[in-house]
Amino acid sequence: MSDTATEKRKLIEQMLEMQKKFIEFEQQNGVEPEEYWAGQDGHPLFQFKEKYGEMSSRLIDLAHEEKGSSR
Repeated sequence: MSDTATEKRKLIEQMLEMQKKFIEFEQQNGVEPEEYWAGQDGHPLFQFKEKYGEMSSRLIDLAHEEKGSSR
């Protein structure tokens, strides 16, 4: 497996785990918009949006790199 494919697989696994934890938290506690958009340090959703966005962007970059295309 290439380095790109390995990185993509790891990113996807991490993103799925993040989604799973988010859903579990939301089902148990509910999620207020401010928790998602401006969560405080120590909160389970702190910087969730930012981290997930960075991972998504990297995944897109890897897919373009793999296909020889660009955004």
